[in-house]
Amino acid sequence: MIVYDKLWVTLKEKNISQYKLIKTYGISTGQLDRLRKNGNVNTYTLDTLCKILNCKLEDIAEFKNEDENE
Repeated sequence: MIVYDKLWVTLKEKNISQYKLIKTYGISTGQLDRLRKNGNVNTYTLDTLCKILNCKLEDIAEFKNEDENE
């Protein structure tokens, strides 16, 4: 399972709000909702977020085994 918990930490560290992602960078509210719910997000969105935040993929997403969540 891929989770995006680190995204919210990185956003805070970079001082970029969800509002700014939507209004300045054109990230859709639907994409942000899917990220909040650890849903399916396309690689284009992940690539765009990495460019906006000037970070690596592992700074916004990580893979967790199902049994790690227990």
